[in-house]
Amino acid sequence: MKDIDDSGITRDGNSLILAYDHGTEHGPVDFEPMPESADPRHVFEVGRHDAVTAIALQKGNAEYYRQWEHENDIEDGAPLLVKLNGKSSLAKRDDYFSPKQCTVEYAVEELDAEAIGYTLYPGSLHEDEMWQDFRRVQEEARRHGVPVVLWSYPRGKGVQENPDYSGQKDPDVVAYGTRLGLELGADMVKCKYPGEQEDWKQIEDAVPGLKTVMSGGSKRSDEEFLRDVYSTVEAGGNGLAVGRNIFQRENPGKLLDSLEEIIFGEKTPEEVV
Repeated sequence: MKDIDDSGITRDGNSLILAYDHGTEHGPVDFEPMPESADPRHVFEVGRHDAVTAIALQKGNAEYYRQWEHENDIEDGAPLLVKLNGKSSLAKRDDYFSPKQCTVEYAVEELDAEAIGYTLYPGSLHEDEMWQDFRRVQEEARRHGVPVVLWSYPRGKGVQENPDYSGQKDPDVVAYGTRLGLELGADMVKCKYPGEQEDWKQIEDAVPGLKTVMSGGSKRSDEEFLRDVYSTVEAGGNGLAVGRNIFQRENPGKLLDSLEEIIFGEKTPEEVV
C-alpha cells in the first residue's frame, strides 16, 4: 500500500484540493457568479497555482484535463484526483445516493490519476449499498497503489429524523461520518466544517492519525473563509478541499496565496491578509 504522503496530492503532510465537480452536483448555477468558471480550462489554469496539491474532477472533465495538458504542453498542472461517483440535482430520489461513473482501473490506467475520490452519505436509506460500493473501490485502489479520499457527508432520513442530531453540521454527526472514513479504509476524509474550532477538535479526536480536510462550501468573505481554514489546521486538520470559494472569485490567485501561507506556512489570517 502506498502511503498518502508519498503521493502527489499532499505537501508537507497537508493538502489543498481544488474541487470542480459542481457542474455535476449543482449544474450551471454555480458558475453564474463567475461565468468564466463554466469553462473547465479556466479552472485548470487556476489549478496550476503552487498552493494546489490536487484537482478533483469527474470522469469527463478528467479526460478533458489530460487532453488540455497534452495540447498545451502543460507539465505543471495539478495532480489529478478522479471523483468516481456523483449525482445531479435533477432526479427525484427517496434519499441521497451517488452512483459511480468511473472505475478505479480507468482512473488510474487511462487517466493516470494520482488519487481517487468517492462520496458517501451516511444516514441515507441507501447507506448499505454505498458501503458495499466503497468496499470495492477501496480494495481496487489498494491494488493500484493510489490513495482514497472519502467525501463523507452524513445526511438523509437517518440524520433528519433523529431527534438527537441538529443537522448535517452537528459536530456529533460530522465526527461520526469522519470516523466511518477511518473504519472503512479511506486515506483522507473531506467533511463539513461544524462551525467552531472546538468542534473540529472533536473530529480529530474521533480519527487519530487519519488525514482530514475541510469542505470549502458556499462562497463567503475572504476573512471568514480564512479564519475557518486556519481553525481547522490549528486544530489538527490537514487542509482544505475547495471549489466555489476559489473559482467564483475574480482573483482566485490572491486567495490561494493566503491559503498557501496558512495551510503550508503556518501563518495566521492576520499575517496573510
